[in-house]
Amino acid sequence: MAQAPATPLHAPGSEPATDANFAARLAAARKTQALTQQQLADRSGAHVTQIRRYEAGTSQPSLDVLRAVALALNISADSLLFDDDERGPQSPTLRLKLEAVNQFTPEEQEHVAAFVEGALLRHHARQAFSGQAS
Repeated sequence: MAQAPATPLHAPGSEPATDANFAARLAAARKTQALTQQQLADRSGAHVTQIRRYEAGTSQPSLDVLRAVALALNISADSLLFDDDERGPQSPTLRLKLEAVNQFTPEEQEHVAAFVEGALLRHHARQAFSGQAS
């Protein structure tokens, strides 16, 4: 496995946990909740200087800090790490259909989840089987 080049933010062999948009997403999430950087630091247990560095894009949090910040903001870590269109199906049709599942009852959502899980298992089994045959 190739190692990432060392940068001022990363030790040799480490990879950045966030992208360039992380700083903007973090600042926006904090401001949406009308929190100061100090308040976010207090809630998350991070030092305010680190919160400033994260929002300036000059430093990146460890996974533990990322988790603490997400919990402090009461949002998912995914919302800090990914743009809205980065996750989920690339197909607009499939994306719309899956979004509509949110309107289902919890029982109906469980049925859809079980169906998707079954389809994924079948897909992985076919891949594993075809890979062993070659």
